[in-house]
Amino acid sequence: MSEMETAGDRHARILHGVISQRKAQQQLGKLPGAMWTRHQLLVRLASRKKAAVLILLVVAAAALVHVSRPRAEDGVDGPKLPSHVADLRDVLLTAARSGDIEELKSAFDVSGSVPDMGISPRSDPIKVLKDRSEDPQGRDTLAAIIEILEMPSVALPLGNDIENNLIYVWPYLAERPLDKLTPSEQVDLYRLVSPALAAEMREKKRWLWWRLVIAADGTWTVFKKGS
Repeated sequence: MSEMETAGDRHARILHGVISQRKAQQQLGKLPGAMWTRHQLLVRLASRKKAAVLILLVVAAAALVHVSRPRAEDGVDGPKLPSHVADLRDVLLTAARSGDIEELKSAFDVSGSVPDMGISPRSDPIKVLKDRSEDPQGRDTLAAIIEILEMPSVALPLGNDIENNLIYVWPYLAERPLDKLTPSEQVDLYRLVSPALAAEMREKKRWLWWRLVIAADGTWTVFKKGS
């Protein structure tokens, strides 16, 4: 009897073991499934994060393009400069940013001539610029050169051949009707002159500040104030 009970107990233990094993296998089977589901969830979340980052990058790039785009809608987008004009403009900006007005001689050399400053050809142009400046070293004049050259220019025909005889005038405001400026153009005007001078120019309908002109062939032709 004890042997039969022993066999029965053994059978029960084996059966219990099989059931336990199956349960364990079921549990093990469930675990990879749960892990896979969690993995898929994480992948989807990661994909969404990547998509969000991509969208942010696209939006940021679009904003950068918008900020750097010239204000063509305000009518102050300057013309494309010929290479000779652009080169002389760069020389002028470099000279002005040096803080030494003597550096403008390099622009005279590149241009091949001294611009019309409303002075005698025998006068020393650098000395004249210093004498006309508020700062003894002419640095306020250098600042004016930077300010006007960083604004758009306007291209005007000189003679009948419009394509080959253009001149480029800075700032563009020098050729605008001063009593009809847009709000944006008025801001540009205040960047250059005091409100009092701006009011005087509007009243006289005449440009009274610095006017810088470069011909299409890269010749610096004019640099003087209106009167």
